[in-house]
Amino acid sequence: MNLHIQTVHFDADQKLVEHVREKIGKLEQFHDRIIKVDVFLKLDNIVHNIKDKIAEIRVHVPKADFFVKSSSKSFEASFDEAFDSLVNQIKRKKEKLAA
Repeated sequence: MNLHIQTVHFDADQKLVEHVREKIGKLEQFHDRIIKVDVFLKLDNIVHNIKDKIAEIRVHVPKADFFVKSSSKSFEASFDEAFDSLVNQIKRKKEKLAA
């Protein structure tokens, strides 16, 4: 699995990057054929007032792509919310294929 983390309008600290890597590593227990994972961490700033922190996750698997987006006041919360939503998407897709 190839992981690509991109930060927009800021530099992520090591703790945040490790948090993302640790969580993304857990994806393989939900889908065993993940090709690539893109994580985008963005600051949503309106006229230089930082409003929300946005996390987007795109997962590429054979014959499907998953995409989730979440925003909150911290990157960890945004990422965790997006990750949980992503896991639900993957589980639903696998259930459909199994049925």
